Amino acid sequence: MISNEDMDQLFHALSHKTRREILDILRDAPGQPVGKLAAHFDTSRIAVMNHLSVLESAGLIISEREGRTRRLYLNIVPIQMIYDRWTDAFSGHWASKLTTIKYAAEQAAKREEQK
Repeated sequence: MISNEDMDQLFHALSHKTRREILDILRDAPGQPVGKLAAHFDTSRIAVMNHLSVLESAGLIISEREGRTRRLYLNIVPIQMIYDRWTDAFSGHWASKLTTIKYAAEQAAKREEQK
């Protein structure tokens, strides 16, 4: 089970828009080198490194050294542990179905707006 201290770190890490965007980038393109990841943002490399430090402390990213390059990967396990804490197999199944319906309705509304 995930501790309250670990959850505090995790929620703090997820509370910043830039850190969530970093996680989205790593989800879509695992193994990004730090420099390539930093190029996505209009901030200094040092600012991105500070965000990476927060994400790494929360366990949300994993880094691997490849020579002089540090490659970054999303680690979804801490988020799954929080999900597991408040759901069971039955409610998780229905939450997944409702989320699918929500996304479909949002997409339909977006298509309507574009007409």
